[in-house]
Amino acid sequence: MELFPNIEPFNTFHLPVSDLHTIYVEESGNKNGKPVIFLHGGPGGGVDPKYRRYFNPDKWRIIMFDQRGCGKSTPFAELKENTTWDLVDDIEKIRNHLSIDRWVIYGGSWGSTLSLAYSQTYPDSCKALILRGIFLVRKKEIHWFYQEGASKIFPDNWQSFVAPIPIEKRNNLLEAYYNLLTGEDSSKKIEAAKAWSTWEGSTVRLIQDKDFIGDFSDEKFAEAFARIECHYFMNNAWFDSDNHLIENVDKIRHIPAVIVHGRYDVICPVENAWELHQAWPESELHIIPDAGHSIFEEGIKDKILEYTEKFSSL
Repeated sequence: MELFPNIEPFNTFHLPVSDLHTIYVEESGNKNGKPVIFLHGGPGGGVDPKYRRYFNPDKWRIIMFDQRGCGKSTPFAELKENTTWDLVDDIEKIRNHLSIDRWVIYGGSWGSTLSLAYSQTYPDSCKALILRGIFLVRKKEIHWFYQEGASKIFPDNWQSFVAPIPIEKRNNLLEAYYNLLTGEDSSKKIEAAKAWSTWEGSTVRLIQDKDFIGDFSDEKFAEAFARIECHYFMNNAWFDSDNHLIENVDKIRHIPAVIVHGRYDVICPVENAWELHQAWPESELHIIPDAGHSIFEEGIKDKILEYTEKFSSL
C-alpha cells in the first residue's frame, strides 16, 4: 500500500501549556474530518511531516504536536515540568482548545506509552486506539535496550554506544548517561547525546538504513531526544508501579484498539505487545513477520494504513 501524498497543515499554532512550556501544534487534512491525534515517539522525537501521510486527508482531521522540549516546542530540550502526566494533560488541553469531543489516538513506541497513559486518564475522550511498537517503560525493557540484551544482537553498534562511558561506570549505563546529559560539560553532553541517539537509529529497522541512522545523529535532534528520553527513563516515566499501564487496562477495555508490532523489534521486544494483549484480549494484535520497530517498514506501514482506513468509519 502506498502512503497518501504529501500535504501541508491548514493550521499551525503554539499553545502555552504552563508558565514555562509552549508546544507546537498543527492540523492537516479535512477540517471537518474525523479527528485523530498522532503521538510521536522518544520521548523527545518530535513530529515528522511524513506522519501525515498515514491518514486519508479527505477523511481525517490530522492533529500532530511536538511534545514538551522537542521539535518546535519551547524551551528546547528542557527537563523541568516535563513528565508523562504533564504530556497527558497537554493532550487534553489540545483537545479542549480545538473543541473536539472525542478523537482517535495513534501512538507508536513512546507514543504507544503516552496513548495508553492518556486513554486510561481520559477514556471518555477516546474513540479508538491505533498502537505500534508497544513500550511500557518497565525496568526489564530499559535493561534490555540500555544495559544488556539488544547489545548481543548489535554488538558493533553497542561498542559505539558505550564509548562515552568510562569502563568503571558501565555497570549502570542509564545513570552514567544521565550524568553526562545533564552535566555542565557541553562537549561531553553533545558526544553523549549523539551516541545515545545513534544507538536507537542503528537498531530501529530490521535492515539498517544509513540515511536513517544519520538523521538520529543530527546534533540538534540528538540533544533533545537523548536528554528527554534519559530523564523519563531515570524516573520510570513517573508511573506508580512497574506494570502501571497493564494494571490499568480495565479503564480502556471498551475502546476499540489495534496493536501492530514487528516480530524482530529490538528496541521494544514483541513480548511487550503480547503481554499487553494477554491482559487486554478485546484488542486486536498483529505481529508483522518481517519488521523491526520503524513505522516506515513495509509490513508495519501497510497494517497502519489498513486500520486508519478501517477506523475512519467509526
